[in-house]
Amino acid sequence: MTAGGVRPLSPPRRRGISPLGYLRVGLRVAGLGALLSVSVPSYYAWRSFTRRNPWPRLFLGGAGAIMGLRISVRGRVASRGSVLLANHVSWLDIPALSGRTGSAFVAHDGLAAHPVLRWLCSLNETVFVARHERSAVARQVEQIRLALKETGALTIFPEGGIADPATISPFKSSLLSATAPVPDGIAVQPVWLDYGPDTGKIAWIGEERGLDNFVKIAAHGGGIRLTVHFLPPLTGPALASRKSIAAAAYEAIAARKREVEAARDQRVAL
Repeated sequence: MTAGGVRPLSPPRRRGISPLGYLRVGLRVAGLGALLSVSVPSYYAWRSFTRRNPWPRLFLGGAGAIMGLRISVRGRVASRGSVLLANHVSWLDIPALSGRTGSAFVAHDGLAAHPVLRWLCSLNETVFVARHERSAVARQVEQIRLALKETGALTIFPEGGIADPATISPFKSSLLSATAPVPDGIAVQPVWLDYGPDTGKIAWIGEERGLDNFVKIAAHGGGIRLTVHFLPPLTGPALASRKSIAAAAYEAIAARKREVEAARDQRVAL
């Protein structure tokens, strides 16, 4: 059982992928490779002129489009200098949010152990949080300030993983250690990523391998619909500690989810 009382689902067996599905995989991988071959040299060339580099955002937004993402937006980022707290459904969340906001991301420091992943993440100002190293908090706060200065937004996925595509698990506070107390001038804003009926098709559940999830999504025909809901920033007592921030953001997203799904059910009933 998870903390939220949801029994984790076993990773789904990969269904047989048709020849057409594998053709889609090949075409999308080729498209991503071509996009990367343009974006990396352009990133380094652009960096010679300005620190505010548009190429991570262009690459990630383009990668999402190649994979079939079709995004609509409700609300907007509160200000330049926002920490976004979002539910986490799939690796597609990253190109979706970065492509729309230019956001950098916070990741567990374990990811930094992989040289290639660390290099790619560093191009987008990723902040690696050492969860068990209290002496590193001051340095991480400075990294967060720098990432916000460069990109204008920083996204954290406090949910951690998917137990059941139909629910959102309570947020964990470990990745928020460098955000509480919240620095002056920084907004903390919940974001709900709503894939609607497509959630079950693309969700990265339990122990599913990353490659399997990538192939499953790349083989998918048609578009993947995503609505990004930028909710009102947290205020008052909600900002008192990292635990209160995590709890308040979770409640705000869960409330919007209930509201939207109730409206959908009503439309279906009519």
